Amino acid sequence: YSNVVPQLVRQGVDNVFGNAADAWSAVNNVLQGKFEPGVRNVFRVVTNSVFGVLGIFDPATDLGLERAPEDFGQTLGHWGVGPGAYVVWPLLGPSTVRESFALPLDRAASPALLINDGTAVWGITVLQVVNTRANLLGASRVLDDIALDKYTFVRDAYLQRRRSLVYDGDEPPVPEPAEPPAPGNAPALPVKP
Repeated sequence: YSNVVPQLVRQGVDNVFGNAADAWSAVNNVLQGKFEPGVRNVFRVVTNSVFGVLGIFDPATDLGLERAPEDFGQTLGHWGVGPGAYVVWPLLGPSTVRESFALPLDRAASPALLINDGTAVWGITVLQVVNTRANLLGASRVLDDIALDKYTFVRDAYLQRRRSLVYDGDEPPVPEPAEPPAPGNAPALPVKP
């Protein structure tokens, strides 16, 4: 794909999938109570759909409407769902239990959602997977060069990145410790006779 398809066409494909992702990000921003980024993503989708020829071009970025990417896994994390165990899915790559539950909804939010023809849906889905994998080839090469234990490196990097995305780069809130009982209200210990 990377060797055969011209860069301009691959960029257009990226932009179309990015436009669909922006629409889904708007929904997830609103679900998390982040209304300003949600509205900005709506403006991005409208601008790119109208002036960017159905999202093939990205004039919204040139106009200063930056992406505010969010997915349903981040929304679940925002509302307190823990990440669960680290999982590596064949063909899909690293994930957690939380992101695995969110994955079907996140994958459904694509241009294929607008098409009712089963063959076209499969074609768009395959194109999305191939395009995503082609975009990650450079990262795979870097990983081969720097990591001694690739599994541990990818696991730790993935978990740190997801945590950062859920908390928008901030540290998660520290739970308040339980207050000890007041001195006069301590439960009495049983006395042995």
